[in-house]
Amino acid sequence: METPTARWRRLLPRTPGRWAAVGAALAVLVGGGTWTAVADDGKPAVQREDRILRMDGVPIDTSYFRAEGSGKRPAVLIGHGFGGSKNDVRAQAEKLAADGYAVLTWSARGFGKSGGEISLNDPDHEVKDVSRLIDWLATRPEVELDGKGDPRVGLTGASYGGAVSLLTAGHDERVDAIAPVITYWNLADALFPDGVFKKLWAGIFITTGGGCEKFEKRLCEMYERVAVSGKPDAEAVDLLTERSPSAVADRIKVPSLLLQGQSDSLFPLGQADAMQKAISANGAPVSVDWISGGHDGGDNETGRVESRVGSWFDRYLKKDTATDTGPAFRVTRTGGVDSTDGAALLRGASGDTYPGLRGDGREIALDGGTETFRNPAGSAPPAISAVPGVGGSLAQLSSLGVGLSLDFPGQFARFESAPLDTSVRVTGTPTVRVNVTASGGRDAVIFGKVYDVSPDGRQQVLPHQLVAPHRITPDQQGKPVELALPAVDHEFDAGHRMRLVFSATDLGYASPAEPATYTVTADGPLTVPTAPDVETAAAPLPRWTWGLPAAALVVAAGLLLTARRRTATPAPDPALTDVPLQITGLSKKYAKAVDRYAVRELSFRVEKGQVLGLLGPNGAGKTTTLRMLMGLITPDEGEIRVFGQAIRPGAPVLSRVGAFVEGAGFLPHLSGRANLDLYWQATGRPAEDAHIEEALEIAGLGDALARAVRTYSQGMRQRLAIAQAMLGMPDLLILDEPTNGLDPPQIREMRDVMIRYAAGGRTVIVSSHLLSEVEQSCTHLVVMDRGRLVQAGPVAEITGSGDMILVTTADEVSEPLAEKVAALPGIGSAVRTDDGRGLLVRLDGATTSRLVAELVRLDVPVTGVGPHRRLEDAFLTLISSGAA
Repeated sequence: METPTARWRRLLPRTPGRWAAVGAALAVLVGGGTWTAVADDGKPAVQREDRILRMDGVPIDTSYFRAEGSGKRPAVLIGHGFGGSKNDVRAQAEKLAADGYAVLTWSARGFGKSGGEISLNDPDHEVKDVSRLIDWLATRPEVELDGKGDPRVGLTGASYGGAVSLLTAGHDERVDAIAPVITYWNLADALFPDGVFKKLWAGIFITTGGGCEKFEKRLCEMYERVAVSGKPDAEAVDLLTERSPSAVADRIKVPSLLLQGQSDSLFPLGQADAMQKAISANGAPVSVDWISGGHDGGDNETGRVESRVGSWFDRYLKKDTATDTGPAFRVTRTGGVDSTDGAALLRGASGDTYPGLRGDGREIALDGGTETFRNPAGSAPPAISAVPGVGGSLAQLSSLGVGLSLDFPGQFARFESAPLDTSVRVTGTPTVRVNVTASGGRDAVIFGKVYDVSPDGRQQVLPHQLVAPHRITPDQQGKPVELALPAVDHEFDAGHRMRLVFSATDLGYASPAEPATYTVTADGPLTVPTAPDVETAAAPLPRWTWGLPAAALVVAAGLLLTARRRTATPAPDPALTDVPLQITGLSKKYAKAVDRYAVRELSFRVEKGQVLGLLGPNGAGKTTTLRMLMGLITPDEGEIRVFGQAIRPGAPVLSRVGAFVEGAGFLPHLSGRANLDLYWQATGRPAEDAHIEEALEIAGLGDALARAVRTYSQGMRQRLAIAQAMLGMPDLLILDEPTNGLDPPQIREMRDVMIRYAAGGRTVIVSSHLLSEVEQSCTHLVVMDRGRLVQAGPVAEITGSGDMILVTTADEVSEPLAEKVAALPGIGSAVRTDDGRGLLVRLDGATTSRLVAELVRLDVPVTGVGPHRRLEDAFLTLISSGAA
């Protein structure tokens, strides 16, 4: 498991420097470089050349990637995250090189094998280094040039590497396109939002960089000064601002793909919003993409992000005008949550224009009155929202209804809405007008947040664990001021309430050490942006495909024969047009049996976007149910409706159903693609209806598709079989034991395939005997026993939370530490897990929120918190109850 420290090193931003004159002398290497060939499953071999380039006497470690071939190609520079090195982006570099780019990576000053001090994007150091790398690319014979000394070049990178992309575009006119990921626009605004010091993240910057001595002296002195005072001064703000992309805002005029994280308390969505406004004002094409994860953890959607970056460069570097670069705005939304590890099941929504953070506001009335609360002496204990490196995991657990944020009594003000009459999707920055005063003529430092409160009031969820700090100076006090709250994309369900909270403290920030009394009055409603033009992407019109290639013609003939005997089909039900599957009163007797049933009075419903697990012991009736669903056998009683259409053998609606049959037979001497093409030809349908590239992308077959099937592993054969089932991109995909014969890594890959397929709004039904895999891949369950329905519903509801909590940790938990946790008030017991990297905690009066707060206080390196009861336990309980 990746530790928070490793994640910080991989993600935190670091940028290169300003450009020197074209043709500046490069002192190259210590030798001539080392070439290494990289295999890439059927694509031209990628070669890597490692060499040291010297910039003003400082060694910069680089790697250059290109595929075989003599043609000219655009170049791409990829920067790495803060604390990392060029090795962190090697996989992406190899992929881009195989796709026809010349790719250069490097370790920035102070990291990896490069020398020099960390200067945080000083235009005269790190940014200039990148311009000299562009000079070097211009000398390569295989790199396409736009002019003498001017290579066709794009830049990308996450966090620190994303910032250098922006900065270099502002300092070097030779840059042609950029794709920065989860990065900053103004580092001063990021670390000192509204004049409040983000102390936890700032400290992580310093320690991840190797300590204060690794930084330029001026930066080290600035950090120590601010860390001691707890408040940024004007010199600190100016220093970080002049080294930020915002300092060259009017000079960034290239096509820009901006990918920003929603689970990100370091560089929140407002940073990308400022980028979009500035770059769009310069007349350049800009697209904005809000990904699920961020610096606090969560799913960074690496595959999708890299694919979109590749398309962006294909359009603006290769000048391929046919390339679809995606919508102007896209946001990843949660379509369910994994019951065991809190991982979000994702789907996208998009709009033709970027809505900004404050468009189309809806006013939500709040209960009135004035609230008074205290800033405690020493600002302790602090409220808890995001915990850097863990916050993304906590945010996903919040999606399960486990509220893990903590505000201490007497240290916050609360204003609440009435229950919502309809659901409200908030996309952007809520705002509110308040009147704030502080005792003693001091600054008031408060932290605003909006909770999602359940109808019974017992659960409150803080979307993405985000808060917005505000410093209200004495001259602003005593009169209404408008405060912006965290920018989020979150749906508040009907019947829920919005709870506006202002806290005096927060774990991640510096609050005044002096005690003070704050008074806050809500001076109007809470205004929330709804972005009505942003809609969940519709699935492409799918087609039905199932079975084995060799059996396709036989199946078609069988359907023709049964069509002659077909009885009248019931009329469609318009109320079920958008429902993938509804089974009502389904029964099927065994052949020649009077009263023995394979399936009896079975009823359940499946919605779009669900991954439904069909569970039951041998003889439960699962296979019979699936055969009736696919129209292969006819039920004795009841009906099956798919998108409102009744299922009969050969029913037209079966064109929207795909199925995977275990043990698919492929022609071993043909390639994977040739097998799929042969199968599709056998269906007699137009080639353009196959959507083969979309199916292959979801299945993750990669370039191995060009190899003969006889060279495939079992896992690759399973992927190919599922890709075959996905041809035509069916709305409803049925998978019968898709993980049979796979080893654990292959099973995990198959799980990811199912989740990705459903993320587009399609539906997956999977029958499996591996309970642990069903628990991790499915959002909903149908449990059968002896032909009857035992229980149906979301995985989390069926497993239940119980009073056992599993706490996972980055480091091994010592026995003395476990004993300290066990001795906490309200804790029944705390036992180390078998691997030592976690605790099983039994709650005896304490809440999960209180447990997390105490663990943070004890410096336990928490990486996850969740219910412990396994699906296996729930399943055995259900089956035994049914038997009784």
